[in-house]
Amino acid sequence: MNKKWALLSSMMASILMLAGCDWVVFDTNGPVAKTQSNAILFSMALMAAVVLVVYVLFIVILYKYRASKAPKDYEPPHMEGSKALEITWTVIPIIIVAILAVVTVKTTFEVEGKPKGYEDQKPLVIYAASSNWKWHFSYPEQGIETVNYVNIPTNRVVEFRLYSYGPITSFWIPQLGGQKYAMSDMVTKLNFVAETPASMMGRNANFSGEGYAHMDFEALSMTPDDFEEWVSEVKANEGKLTEEKFEKLLDTAHVGRQSYSSTHLDFSPPPEGHHHGSEPSPSNESDDADNTFDEDTEKGNTEHEDHSNH
Repeated sequence: MNKKWALLSSMMASILMLAGCDWVVFDTNGPVAKTQSNAILFSMALMAAVVLVVYVLFIVILYKYRASKAPKDYEPPHMEGSKALEITWTVIPIIIVAILAVVTVKTTFEVEGKPKGYEDQKPLVIYAASSNWKWHFSYPEQGIETVNYVNIPTNRVVEFRLYSYGPITSFWIPQLGGQKYAMSDMVTKLNFVAETPASMMGRNANFSGEGYAHMDFEALSMTPDDFEEWVSEVKANEGKLTEEKFEKLLDTAHVGRQSYSSTHLDFSPPPEGHHHGSEPSPSNESDDADNTFDEDTEKGNTEHEDHSNH
């Protein structure tokens, strides 16, 4: 009896815990999140079908081989080897895994680029940099910067360029799409589109230390007119972000929301192009202007090596 109550209590506790879960991943506000949500729902439906079949077989086996009126010394006939059964329980899992793999790969490639319907649109670039324990959002096109909140216009591709001033973090706005890592020596990119005005939760999805739990921020999507008005207000009313202020900001563990009428990108550039963490090499550079091979730097390095050899 005690085992039954323990099992029942465990099930009730699990149900209550699940009831408290935030299902924000399925409350999508853009095509990227919608694509990923559909992939998750498809995977859950497929797994639920597998579980249903297993439970049906379990009940059938229990009923078929239940205690009967057969003599106590009765032994069922011995069966050994069945090619049909072995092929069946080998092929079915392979088919299930193959279906999940195709869906996962297709979804991954689909959400890496610009969302469908927005391919020809110029993205709004926002640099999102993490530092202990806050997020910095730089708008190079608008020449403004915010801390611990980001505003974006609706129905426009927003290209988040991610990097970190400390340990690896993970940038995540569940209602817009999945997370991606922000690292100190390279820039990673996420393309999102918000289709309706909304206040959304954003956070660091990767444990990075004692202040990890405080690394959340608000992502506010607004109409293009409201976005332009907000940018104008920041440029008119907020002060410049100097290098001294930025260094002090990096050293401060916890801060609230802040706004500046300039960015830190000039005196503290992101780790891309000439500032990439790896050694520049002509063979792996792309056509991106930011990643153009730095011939002067390479020439200087060569001359330095020659002098060192002498």
